[in-house]
Amino acid sequence: MKINPNGFREYDARWLFEKDIDLEGVVDLGKGLGTQIIKHTKKTNPRVIVGHDYRSYSEEIKKNLIKGLVSAGCNVEDIGLSLSPTVYFAQFKMDSDAIAMVTASHNENGWTGVKMGIKKGLTHDPEEMNELKEITLGKKFIEGRGSYKSIKDFKKIYTENLIAKNKIKKKIKAIVACGNGTASIFAPEILRGIGCEVIELDCKLDWSFPKYNPNPEDIKMLHEISNAVKNNKADIGFGFDGDGDRCGVIDNNGNEIYSDKIGLLIARNLSNKYKNSKFIVDVKSTGLYSKDKILLENQCKTIYWKTGHSHIKRKVYLEKALAGFEKSGHFFFNQPLGYGYDDGVNSAIQICHLLDNQNKKISEIINELPKTFQSPTMAPFCKDEEKYEVVDEIIKRIQQLKKEKVKIDNQHITELLTINGIRFSLEDGSWGLIRASSNKPSLVVVTESPTSEIRKKNIFNFIDSLLQKTKKIGEYDQKI
Repeated sequence: MKINPNGFREYDARWLFEKDIDLEGVVDLGKGLGTQIIKHTKKTNPRVIVGHDYRSYSEEIKKNLIKGLVSAGCNVEDIGLSLSPTVYFAQFKMDSDAIAMVTASHNENGWTGVKMGIKKGLTHDPEEMNELKEITLGKKFIEGRGSYKSIKDFKKIYTENLIAKNKIKKKIKAIVACGNGTASIFAPEILRGIGCEVIELDCKLDWSFPKYNPNPEDIKMLHEISNAVKNNKADIGFGFDGDGDRCGVIDNNGNEIYSDKIGLLIARNLSNKYKNSKFIVDVKSTGLYSKDKILLENQCKTIYWKTGHSHIKRKVYLEKALAGFEKSGHFFFNQPLGYGYDDGVNSAIQICHLLDNQNKKISEIINELPKTFQSPTMAPFCKDEEKYEVVDEIIKRIQQLKKEKVKIDNQHITELLTINGIRFSLEDGSWGLIRASSNKPSLVVVTESPTSEIRKKNIFNFIDSLLQKTKKIGEYDQKI
């Protein structure tokens, strides 16, 4: 039995299949999760909804996970090939006690994992992940007699639910790119259903991901969408990740719009109708939220919080926020707009409503925001067992630099946010972020400047020089 302890991450579980976890390890994970669900729900036979993404090995992993869940006493209801939000929706629709989605999301082939949750609309937080890790590795399993049931055609229920309440009047021409991932059999159908003219890009299921990883932060994927938008004179381009809970956006001119800016447009739009609302954004997001004149006029408050779908989802829930936005493309709509979980297709639908309501192109709407120069999300390799120590070292170093009034690109550090790694802000509103990745052996680096492209790069160079001095950093996945 093989199960690498490092696979239990902040808010979900991810391993390289067979190298870090084998099928027996997956069975134990199922037993551990089943035991945890029984403990929290205080039910002998809780109902657990399970689904899987389209990777060559996902179904086999799901079968073994189910074996473990059933042996602990869970009654498993299997909705088959799904998006993560399909499984989240199923928990509300079928009123189940918990969920488990077998997916490695946007990670490269070879990775597997599980997104899980007990309370409706929420996924595991770090405490629950730690508890699951202790139960599983310590083999502190409950033994019971559960059951298995296959649920047919749940895809249709999920699809029809989104189409029914979201019809649009305009004929929006949209490029829909799925990177051959699971969203391929969901997103085009739903967006056509609400009234879009859909042009499909890489929407044939292929678990080898022949062109690029389905990841809307991946520059290669974004370039493909951009070319398709320009060649087809489309109004907008959407890119979905492997399990369909994230959405990336390209405007009508073929330019990428980072998801935090899209979030700000949606927040502005919503704030006119829902005054005094709260919005939650992650520490990778643009600094524009905190000073946005429309949000302030509508007495709306923005809270910067930890990156990660589970963290933002939970914060939206606890703060009773109207919505939450992550730079990575996770958007969360709370009541009355949604159930609080992240759904990439629903995010695309909200953007279609934005276009439907205004007689402007998306590029004109985005140009109404103050201009900032943003970096992509950059991930230098750093071992799982070293990444948090490296970040702690960097936090201390930057705190010291602030104390000593050292300037970065001729600017003093004015503010430090250490809720998740460290985000330092400069006098002109420029900022840089260094944090540990929650689901990969890497760090995360983001920079933004409202002043210039050069300042954005200089902040990156400053961060990179600090990181290189630690001698614990490998190659970046992408750089500016």
